Amino acid sequence: MTINFKAEVDKRRDELMKDLFSLLEINSERDDSQADAQHPFGPGPVKALEHFLAMAERDGYTTENIDNYAGHFEYGQGDEVLGIFAHLDVVPAGSGWRTDPYKPEVIDGQLYARGSSDDKGPTMACYYGLKIIKDLGLPVSKKVRFVVGTDEESGWADMDYYFQHAGVKAPDFGFSPDAEFPIINGEKGNITEYLHFAGTNAGAVQLRCFEGGLRENMVPESAAAVLAGNIDQQELEDALSLFLDAHPQVSGSVEAQTKGIRVEIIGKSAHGSTPQEGINGATYLAKFLIDFDIQGDARAFLEVTADLLHDDFQGQKLGVAYHDDRMGELTMNAGVFQFKEGAEDNTIALNFRYPQGTNPETIQKVLEKLAGVTRVSLAEHGHTPHYVPMDDPLVETLLSVYEKHTGLKGYEQVIGGGTFGRLLKRGVAFGAMFPDYENTMHQANEHTDVEDLYRAAAIYAEAIYELIK
Repeated sequence: MTINFKAEVDKRRDELMKDLFSLLEINSERDDSQADAQHPFGPGPVKALEHFLAMAERDGYTTENIDNYAGHFEYGQGDEVLGIFAHLDVVPAGSGWRTDPYKPEVIDGQLYARGSSDDKGPTMACYYGLKIIKDLGLPVSKKVRFVVGTDEESGWADMDYYFQHAGVKAPDFGFSPDAEFPIINGEKGNITEYLHFAGTNAGAVQLRCFEGGLRENMVPESAAAVLAGNIDQQELEDALSLFLDAHPQVSGSVEAQTKGIRVEIIGKSAHGSTPQEGINGATYLAKFLIDFDIQGDARAFLEVTADLLHDDFQGQKLGVAYHDDRMGELTMNAGVFQFKEGAEDNTIALNFRYPQGTNPETIQKVLEKLAGVTRVSLAEHGHTPHYVPMDDPLVETLLSVYEKHTGLKGYEQVIGGGTFGRLLKRGVAFGAMFPDYENTMHQANEHTDVEDLYRAAAIYAEAIYELIK
């Protein structure tokens, strides 16, 4: 049986885009301030989950909502289960958008919205790939379980809860539509380590507070500090003007406040797995402040940030750099900065993507030797390195379909980003970004190419069918 999956996608273009728009209009950022028993990550992720499951029920699937942590539906029959794992939560929109991040808009063929490429757009393309198989009634010998989570961008507590409470066996193999084509069959380990500092101040200038970053897996777009003591606004403005002239890649401002003078530096956000693609507003702010007479623990906080973290994405200055021939370099994103004068526990969150051959404990021991750091703690949740060989039938099948649709040669990729593909021993990430695509995940003005979404949907349809027919 020969099916023209591209033609089948073309028949469903309008309905695919309509469904995607309705999902993108939901602000599904995690909001712990509104979290409760019914909304484990806040109301937004729950709303997106309920909307997606209602859509699946509309299309004839029987769905399961696992206590608003995650949900799934199944299609087909057979003893083997193909798992498809996607997520409906998004990182905070942040600032600097040319459009409303939750009012999707197509401009010059690009769909702008938070979640358009990570991961609502690819999720919808994959959903329609499976829908085509169902609509056509194609014969299958395996079962598909389509799982959507609501906490992928934070701690993966959704999947921890799902596997404990879903009441079904884990899929035998599967993929996540949350990365790149041709395939991601290797993922580095992922751990956040926290540098802790005390809160004393000394010197002629006091650092009242320093804050930067929204999430550990995002490059801080901006950071702000409040200064007091022997310093005035004009002095700060003059110094900042000189600093910005020397560093035109960032912008900044000075503002008088009741508790002191506020200084802000604005850079550019990026995904924490590719920190070199961003401009870290927090490390630039520390680099600016380091020339003032700030002493005590505040000085140690600034020195680590300005001298050891600024423009070092592989941990070389920290002494934790590591290379593996298959998985490549360790990378580091300095993601969240919090200092408050007098506080007993101030922190810098460092998100590491590490290859096989090193581990969080080894990194921790090195970081504990840093001057001014009182202790180093590890995040409760992390991931070890993951790899599926190229000769695995899952990988071979997915690459074969990709090559058929694109005419391009498939090849393996190992990334620093973490996807739900690693939830399964035989799990990978598959699409939906094509080679040479502009990656705007976790950035302002996130967008995806509309035609690429349709191309991806056709690839997903045929790939799923080849895996379960």
